[in-house]
Amino acid sequence: MRSQGQIRFIKISSRLQMGVAAVVLTGSLFWLGSLGAMAIAQYQSSTEMASLLDREATVAKSEDRLDAYRDDLDATMADLAKRQDVLDQLASDLPEDLLTKSADDTVSDSSEEAARLISLVGESFPEAVGLAQLEARQLAFVERLTRFADRRSRRAEEALRTLGLDPAAILAQDRVATGGPLELVSTESDGSLDPRFERLGLSIARMSALERGLDGVPQVMPAAAGSISSGFGLRRDPFKGSAAMHSGLDFRAPYGSPIHAAAEGEVTFVGFKGGYGRTVEVSHGSGMVTRYAHMSRSAAQVGQKVDAGAVIGAIGSSGRSTGPHLHFEVRINGRAVNPRPFLETAPHVLEEARSSHSLIAGEPDGATAGG
Repeated sequence: MRSQGQIRFIKISSRLQMGVAAVVLTGSLFWLGSLGAMAIAQYQSSTEMASLLDREATVAKSEDRLDAYRDDLDATMADLAKRQDVLDQLASDLPEDLLTKSADDTVSDSSEEAARLISLVGESFPEAVGLAQLEARQLAFVERLTRFADRRSRRAEEALRTLGLDPAAILAQDRVATGGPLELVSTESDGSLDPRFERLGLSIARMSALERGLDGVPQVMPAAAGSISSGFGLRRDPFKGSAAMHSGLDFRAPYGSPIHAAAEGEVTFVGFKGGYGRTVEVSHGSGMVTRYAHMSRSAAQVGQKVDAGAVIGAIGSSGRSTGPHLHFEVRINGRAVNPRPFLETAPHVLEEARSSHSLIAGEPDGATAGG
């Protein structure tokens, strides 16, 4: 270090060098791990988002980071190690096309500032170049992962709107159901959280909430598609003969035929419900519930998690019924809506959305999308 004509040398012990190498090696191994412990949150308001973007714009510049390296190398190493711990929680392998920003991309790009920092460190503190390079790799990964989550969120929003659902309402209801954002651990030695890491947590939480909303959309016929005997809306009441509102779809099928869950969710009711007879209800989150009535028997328990297509009962004629059939309803915030658009449209929309997600995630063309 040159200062007022004097030259002094700073030596880094072999133990410290081995520690730096261990941090780099650990990051390389865990970046290919599965996405763990997602922060369950979403953007609370446009004001909060604007504030976060402003904070991102004032993230420490290269000269400030250089001063940190000079003042306390051990503290800087501790900062980077804590950042790596956060990455270990959130990381998964990412596609190469996320290296570049798109026109609608609001994610920060720290690559130029990171390169400048590496150059400054190399000139005045060459022993710390490895640390500067590690920090640059971490920030690049954080920004790529944020970009990945934002793109998946946009595709999920498009799919939900196609199905006639409001993404904003789903995000709001998900926030109430999950109890607010999960606090990420700090990434700095002073207990603070780098705004780029905070933005990553919010983006992943938003993506997760929207994709949970997609998974809860009715997408599997609860009985044979060709057996629909009565549609949604006004019809002639089979008992009274007068006009009456029919709040679901009727599927006529032989007694004992299987009934399938229309989407993944949690069983919230099993038992007799007035004229519905033996009934099972499944909650899919975001205020959406499916109801399966007139069963001969149920094959589910309250609190049970079910996948789309799982058998939850058998067709019968219990309750106010003229013969063996399934009465199927979709309710959003307690209001019955027509199930047919979901059952007929959702499979195609969701297949396209999941295919897009697979391509974003770097899967080869023709790979089978999960879910």
